[in-house]
Amino acid sequence: MTTPPSAFPDVEKLVVDVLKADPALAGATVAVHPPTGFDGTQSVVLVNRRGGAWIGDLHVDMPVIEFEVYGPSKNAAHTLANAARKALLATIGKKVGSNVFHDVEEQDGPRWTPDYLYRGANRYVCLIRVSVTVF
Repeated sequence: MTTPPSAFPDVEKLVVDVLKADPALAGATVAVHPPTGFDGTQSVVLVNRRGGAWIGDLHVDMPVIEFEVYGPSKNAAHTLANAARKALLATIGKKVGSNVFHDVEEQDGPRWTPDYLYRGANRYVCLIRVSVTVF
């Protein structure tokens, strides 16, 4: 097995870039942090890395990406969650920046979940594992 790198690629940024480039998400904020004034009712896709694994022989990082997807209604949030899923699932085999998405596999979602921080939130959560080249 090869030695892992001192830092994995910024997969959150790669995924944000993929989603921002998709026309189906043009009306939404896509970011790793909620925008100023966020109350859970805006069209927002939050991208978070949830762990990962180094696959040494392949020079691949395999993180799980979590989408927290919000909308002005439950239906709008669901539609936005599906658009985000579709955009990321479409990256299989594609190069983004200097990295290649070798595999993209949905782990869970979209799943309606209450949000205890934002009372009026309409939120869906999705988990997608990606395999991205490191070198």
